[in-house]
Amino acid sequence: MNKVHIFDIPGMEFPAGRKTRVMLGENGAINGDYFCQGYVVIYPGGSVPEHEHTTVESYTVLQGRGLMTVDGETQPMGPGDMVYIESGKPHSLRNTGDTDLHMMFVYAPKLVVDHWAQESEGTLK
Repeated sequence: MNKVHIFDIPGMEFPAGRKTRVMLGENGAINGDYFCQGYVVIYPGGSVPEHEHTTVESYTVLQGRGLMTVDGETQPMGPGDMVYIESGKPHSLRNTGDTDLHMMFVYAPKLVVDHWAQESEGTLK
């Protein structure tokens, strides 16, 4: 059995105001075969900046409130809301509340997505 606790993973801090912990995947605490799963805390006013990639993805908000934009369409997101993002569709999530937004993401296949490096390098904001 492969088991990991979310808060035992150090995670990565991103300039846009969030912390990402990859639980399962190529660069995760557990190296899975088919998909990547992670836990993200977006701080008030923070975001996952607009980006796109060749993988499909889902975001599920567990706590907090935000605005999700996929391919130019924006919808409010709150606890229990999930959005499926098709490959190649630009998307972003901004925390519009005054508390942390907690969410899970899953993408497949388990490729390491470019936007993490781009954001860390300052080319994606």
